[in-house]
Amino acid sequence: MSGFSLRSMYSGRAHTVVLRSLYAVKSSTWGVVLSGFFEPVFYLMSFGLGLGGLIGTVNGPDGTPVPYAAFIAPALLATSAMNGAIYDSTWNVFFKLKFAKLYEGMVATSLGTFDIALGEIAYALLRGLVYSLGFMVVMYALGLILSPWGFLAVAAASLIAFAFASCGMALTSYMRSFQEMDWINFLLLPMFLFSATFYPLSVYPPAIQALIMCFPLWHGVELIRGLTLGALNWGMLTHVGYFAVMIVLGLTATTRRLTWLFMR
Repeated sequence: MSGFSLRSMYSGRAHTVVLRSLYAVKSSTWGVVLSGFFEPVFYLMSFGLGLGGLIGTVNGPDGTPVPYAAFIAPALLATSAMNGAIYDSTWNVFFKLKFAKLYEGMVATSLGTFDIALGEIAYALLRGLVYSLGFMVVMYALGLILSPWGFLAVAAASLIAFAFASCGMALTSYMRSFQEMDWINFLLLPMFLFSATFYPLSVYPPAIQALIMCFPLWHGVELIRGLTLGALNWGMLTHVGYFAVMIVLGLTATTRRLTWLFMR
């Protein structure tokens, strides 16, 4: 990328990429779009309200017993933000990149590769934010936000969506077939199941705990859970820093890859 100037990669018009995606979604099947929102809601209803009636309470981040539904709800909120961002930054980007050849047309205009990366990631973030806001309404209606700090969970969910969208698009830019895209789902499923989503981290052996603490979703779960349950601590800044690094690395990798593909 050293042979290209910043001006050739960024024209300050990333918003046009977002607008193009918003226009395109008008013709999409809204049932597919909304499915990403309802999935965590169904998990909350079945596990939080159903299984939660049998479990009762579990220990929160600070050791205070909390209802099981209030324990898993913030984890599902983090998952909702991740799902919304990942869907658009992976499968949709892959189609535009490999089949629609959309980005080739974009770089032929005044748009640069950083405009494309930032615009696509911003749109994926927007979708993740919409899912998160909808899920927050469900949590509030069910009385699962136990602290005034909980409303900052929307900002935390936006950060999570931004981080996953950035890294998701970076990974997708290296994929060559739909079969390779299945690796993304292969990575997401264990993160969802084991990132202290349904159980406290303490139930796992120490070696497994160390592995789980490397998962980005675990950092998101801990960040949002601390906010909604009012268990604030300085360690939450570590989670914020983790996602900040993901965003920088993801944006950089995506821009470099698109520049190599289309501006050689």
